[in-house]
Amino acid sequence: MDKSRRKSRTRVVAVVSAVSALGLVVGCGGSGGGTGGGKKGDKVTITMGLFGVMGFKETGLLDTYMKEHPNIVIKADVAGDEQTYYTALQTHLAAGSGLKDIQGIEIGRAKELADTQKDKFVDMAGVPGTDHFLPWKQSQVTTSDKKVIGLGTDIGPMAVCYRKDLFEQAGLPTDRDEVAKLWEGDWSKYVDVGKRFKQNSKDGKVAFMDSSSGLFNAMIYGSSQQFYDRKGGLIYATNPVVKDAWKLASEAATSGLTAKLRQFQPGWDPGLANSTFASTVCPAWMLAHISEKAGPGNKGKWDVAKAPKGANWGGSFLGVMEKSPVKKEAQDLVAWLTAPEQQAYLFKKIGNFPSSQTALGMPEVVDATSDYFSGAPIGKIFGAAAKEIPDEQVLGRKDGTIKDIFSQGLTLIEAQHKSPNDAWNTTDERIKKAVD
Repeated sequence: MDKSRRKSRTRVVAVVSAVSALGLVVGCGGSGGGTGGGKKGDKVTITMGLFGVMGFKETGLLDTYMKEHPNIVIKADVAGDEQTYYTALQTHLAAGSGLKDIQGIEIGRAKELADTQKDKFVDMAGVPGTDHFLPWKQSQVTTSDKKVIGLGTDIGPMAVCYRKDLFEQAGLPTDRDEVAKLWEGDWSKYVDVGKRFKQNSKDGKVAFMDSSSGLFNAMIYGSSQQFYDRKGGLIYATNPVVKDAWKLASEAATSGLTAKLRQFQPGWDPGLANSTFASTVCPAWMLAHISEKAGPGNKGKWDVAKAPKGANWGGSFLGVMEKSPVKKEAQDLVAWLTAPEQQAYLFKKIGNFPSSQTALGMPEVVDATSDYFSGAPIGKIFGAAAKEIPDEQVLGRKDGTIKDIFSQGLTLIEAQHKSPNDAWNTTDERIKKAVD
C-alpha cells in the first residue's frame, strides 16, 4: 500500500479487473507455533503484525492459506497507521518481547532495520522459490553482510491520475495518451499544464493538483539517490535531484496550482469526494484509496496517464523474527504470500503492484484494467512505469522521517505562506535534529 509510501491506505476495494480469473498457488505448511500462539496439539499458530492495507487479510489470502493447511492458524493484527505501527515495533525490538512471528516492514524503514536490527530477523536469502523478485527490491532489505531480512510485497510505480471532466472544462485533452504527451519527459511540463488549467478553468475553486509534496515525492523517487548516498552519508542538502524537486514543487505551491491538501492528511479524502482538484501523482497502490474516497458518483470521471518520468514511491516487505518458535513455518507463509501468483492476485484485487519479475509478465497483471478509472489499462501503464524505475534504489536509515519533514516543509509554503527559502531552512534544521 508509502506505500515512500506510508501505507495509510484504507479498507480494500476491488478497483481493477483482469482478462482471466486467477487460481492461487498453494505452498507447503509447517508444524510449529508463533510468538503469540505456538504449538497446541496438531495446530500451529503463526502471528503477523501488519499495517495499512497490505491486502493479505483483506483479500482472503490468509483464509486461503489456512484452508489449504488445516493445521495452520494465522492471527494477523493490522494497524491502520504505519507511524503508530513502527513506533510500537521499535519498542518491541528494543525490549526483545511482544514481537509477532512475522512483521511488516515499510520501505522507508527498511534501511534502518537492516542496519540496526538485522540480528532480530531471520535470513530469508536461502528460502526456496524466492528468486523471482526485482533485484533492486531485495537489495533494499539486504545487509552489508548479505543477510536478507525480508521478502518484497509490492512496489509503487508512478502515474498521474486525473479528472477528465475537469480537464475538459479547462480546455485540456482528456484522452489518456494525449494527456501523457502534454508532460512527456519532464515534470516541469506537468506544472506548465497546471498553469494552463488555472488560466482556462471555468471553476476557480478547482485546483490543478492536490499538493506540492506529491509532486516532490514523484520527482525525487525517479532517481537512484535521494537523501543518502551509497555509503550512508546524508546528501539531501546538496543533491541536485532534491534541490530541483524542491524548486519545482515550490513553484507549484506559490503559483496557486495546489489545493493545499497533503496526501492522506485531513482534508484530502473530502477533496477527492468534492472534486476540489483535477489531478494527483499516483503510485499504483493509491488507486484503491482514490476510488473509495472519491466515491461511486465519480466513477468514470477519473483516468490514468503515464507520468513524465518513471519513479518508485512505496512498497513493503515481510520479515520473520529470529525469536519466533515457528521460523520455518513463518518463512513458508511469507514465501507463499509474496509468490508471483499471490502478488498478481493482490494487484487484481486492490492494485498493489508486484515486486516479482515473474508476476509482471502474467496476464493477470499485464491485461489488468480499472473500471473506476475509465477502463484504463493500468497493468500496461504501471508495468511500463516499473521498467523505468532505476535499477538501484539507495535508501538511508531515516528515509521515511526525512520524506515526512520535506512534505511538512512544503506545507509551510502552501498553508503558511512562508517563502521557499525560509521553508527550506526550517526543513533543513528539522532534518538535522531528526537524524542526530
